[in-house]
Amino acid sequence: MKKAAPILLVLLVFISSCGGPSSAENAEASPSDGSEALHEEHPTSDGEEIPAVDPEARLQELGLELPEVSTPVANYVNAVRTGNLIFLAGKGPRKADGTYITGKVGRDLTVEQGYEAASLCALNQLAVLKAELGDLGKVKRVVKVLGMVNAVEDFGNQPEVINGFSDLMVEVLGERGKHARAAVGMGSLPRGIAVEIELVVEVEN
Repeated sequence: MKKAAPILLVLLVFISSCGGPSSAENAEASPSDGSEALHEEHPTSDGEEIPAVDPEARLQELGLELPEVSTPVANYVNAVRTGNLIFLAGKGPRKADGTYITGKVGRDLTVEQGYEAASLCALNQLAVLKAELGDLGKVKRVVKVLGMVNAVEDFGNQPEVINGFSDLMVEVLGERGKHARAAVGMGSLPRGIAVEIELVVEVEN
């Protein structure tokens, strides 16, 4: 029994020397391991933020001017806000002189002309947002877009037409203009307009 104590002491010293990293090493390793796990599971706020642009300056750079907001043609309003979301009623391709681009894409209009019509819809909706918010810089994100194309029955290029809207939104609002979207064909649209587009937008408080 007297010989067991020194042997036990030697074993304890051996286990201590061969065990895991020292407390100092653990302290040094922990922040790195922890920060890497945190980065993987929870991206930093910088990574989540959408870069802001100056929409008014972008409009000037693009040589675009927002039109006057058109009056609803029936019993509805241009926009309804609930919380931080604005639901915009459908708008057509209204030109500066107050007339609209009309006709069916695939018969009366080419895809390129439909694209231009969709771009006009974007300008008109931006005008509505400006009237509602006073400053397009308050747009936090274009959330959802529904694009409707007045087209012949066998027309299948609705996405290319509605790109006219989507492209302009991104040009003016940057990353905040990117959105979820549906582009669908219609047998007809009010007053024979070529395109009608509605959207949902998230805005700052």
